[in-house]
Amino acid sequence: MHLFRVRLILALIASVILVSVGSTYFDVRSIEPEIENALATEDHATLPGLTDLLKRGTGALALAIYDQHGQMMASSGPQEVLGALAHSPVEKALQKGAQVDVFSHAQHWQWLEEASPIHNGNQLEGAMAIVVDAGYIRNEGVALWRRSFWRIVALVILIVAITFAMVRWFLLRPMSRLAERLRQLRTGHDEKSAGAVAELGLFSPLAREVETMAESLKAARAAAAAEARLREAGDRLWTAERLAIQIQNHAGSSRIFVVSNREPYMHVRRGREVVCVVPPSGLVTALEPVLRACDGVWVASGSGDADSTVVDEFDRLRVPPDEPRYTLRRVWLTEEEEERYYEGFSNEGLWPLCHIAHTRPIFRAGDWECYQKVNQKFAGALLEEMRDSEEPVVFVQDYHLALVPQLVKKARPDARVAIFWHIPWPNPEAFGICPWQAELLDGLLGADLVGFHIPLHCNNFLATADRVVESRTDREHMTVRRHGHTSLVRPYPVSVAFDGMARRAPSIGDNPDRERAAERDRLLSRFGVRAERLALGVDRLDYTKGIVERLEALGQFFEDHPWYRERLTMVQIAAPSRTRIPSYAELHLRVEEEAQRINSLYQTAHWKPIVLIEEQQNHDEVGRWYRAADVCLVTSLHDGMNLVAKEFVAARDDEDGVLVLSKFTGAAVELRDALLVNPYDIAGVSDAIYGALEMNPAERHEQMRRMRRQVMEFNIYLWAAKVLGDLREVRPEGADANRVPPSEDAATETPAKQTA
Repeated sequence: MHLFRVRLILALIASVILVSVGSTYFDVRSIEPEIENALATEDHATLPGLTDLLKRGTGALALAIYDQHGQMMASSGPQEVLGALAHSPVEKALQKGAQVDVFSHAQHWQWLEEASPIHNGNQLEGAMAIVVDAGYIRNEGVALWRRSFWRIVALVILIVAITFAMVRWFLLRPMSRLAERLRQLRTGHDEKSAGAVAELGLFSPLAREVETMAESLKAARAAAAAEARLREAGDRLWTAERLAIQIQNHAGSSRIFVVSNREPYMHVRRGREVVCVVPPSGLVTALEPVLRACDGVWVASGSGDADSTVVDEFDRLRVPPDEPRYTLRRVWLTEEEEERYYEGFSNEGLWPLCHIAHTRPIFRAGDWECYQKVNQKFAGALLEEMRDSEEPVVFVQDYHLALVPQLVKKARPDARVAIFWHIPWPNPEAFGICPWQAELLDGLLGADLVGFHIPLHCNNFLATADRVVESRTDREHMTVRRHGHTSLVRPYPVSVAFDGMARRAPSIGDNPDRERAAERDRLLSRFGVRAERLALGVDRLDYTKGIVERLEALGQFFEDHPWYRERLTMVQIAAPSRTRIPSYAELHLRVEEEAQRINSLYQTAHWKPIVLIEEQQNHDEVGRWYRAADVCLVTSLHDGMNLVAKEFVAARDDEDGVLVLSKFTGAAVELRDALLVNPYDIAGVSDAIYGALEMNPAERHEQMRRMRRQVMEFNIYLWAAKVLGDLREVRPEGADANRVPPSEDAATETPAKQTA
């Protein structure tokens, strides 16, 4: 700003001088001949008049005429100015024969003195000095500074006013709302208003943290209230909080390590942003409280396209993003490893082998080699994370990582290792199809504890171990001893995070039937369909789920019971899965063709029997379908557990609805109040659909209440507590291997007895 003002003043001075000099030059040139003539003729009497005339014509402050010797001949102007005129400019002008300019001042005057020679032809006759008033430059400078000062004052006042308004609007107002939100949390009125976060503008990140805290506080209050109710009723309900407390109280110095193919959090690119996504997984729900409680480590494959951008130099990051409590260690797989290990050996080999769904398993030597390599990679990452942990607890997940227990146990005999096999284990004859069955069994028997969903799968595993490898199998205590190491084999029916608190508090005027009908109409209106009743199927698009057979049964139902046409619609949610595997692509076509065939037979302008949704639905969307359905069809050809059945039961806070359940699922062992069916019996499934729709309301409610009680008591937190509790009882290598197994404890044996 200072430099700008200096430049402005200098430019103003230069322009004023230029204009003044130019104006003076033309005025002087007009009267100069007369002065030359007066000097040449020595008519000095006329010079005073000419100086007065020239002064008035040019507007000069003063004017003086000198002879060729530099003597003043005539002058006009203030005497104090004339008396202070410098003589040197005149002398220089006479000597050089050219104009000379100089600034001078006296008392309160400031001027520019211009001395110009006067010629008569080539003869120098004298000089003329014109004095131009330059005082206005100082006055203009002072005025400029004064105007600048007041302009700056006005700008400062304006900026302060605008800043105050902006602070009040964008800072104080959101801060007041945030303070009010915190006050609501403190007083227990923590209802979240719609769009509250978006309205807070710059404070949105802080507001999201407050909302996260609000959700945590709300959950904690609800858990405390539920705990108080249950304590009063003399009951024991497992919650995430109770599981975390148990781990803290009993884990001691042991750190817990979870290993799975699927990661609990993945990072993906959406435009220019990197977003953290939580894949739908009951496993995450069950194990996160455990890892949070002991600051554990989860080792998993990095599958998100932005996963590598958020890890440190050791491929680690802290999760969850909003409240980091444990470590996620990512393992990187090449595209070939992903294709051969996951899609090849795991899902074209082991998956159909164990499910016995009449899809031929495919075993390739290259896939097996890659499976071994990837298992070694997971084990290596796990051992790195365990390096500084004493007596670590390791929990390996599922059929993708069957070799990891042995690899870890060999390197760390002090580790307690468990593996849970989330799919069925077939009989020895069926498993014998696998060319590397002995190697898989050796990998699994490296674990101290091998878990399955139901006792049948445990018995099949014991029989397979007894037949395939040299071992001592104890059916009574459910153990396998091989190479001096004993593995416990136990059933742990996995479940969902239903804690009994989802039930609504009924209010005056509640009509669940009317609410369900309104929700059903809203959901179906998106597809241009109207119906009085709703049947629902929720599955991954997998050949083990019996989707084609289910649709065939629905077609049979409409043929046998035509009065349900235009009254019942079935919504089949079929999330795409393993699309690069040929058998899954073929299944996709079969499902679409069957749905199209039935719709073409029966649909009308505003109704069709089947709505096929081939996309991944989030938890909230599926929950709305669960609550709106009259019947949920879970007709898997073979399944380890199938949590859809339990999710449907947990979602029905109105204690209504009917579950039609395949007897070939693990869930059928626990949910005995469902309508159990043989999914291969098309007519039998059709009859079950009819029976569900015609069931007496009182019977529906009673059956649903009993199933909800089962799911509430044996939830996902109890599952994790049982597995880790039994594993905690295992002594590290070198302890007495002939101890009484923990299954002798009645409390530990409860799940096995319940599912027997």
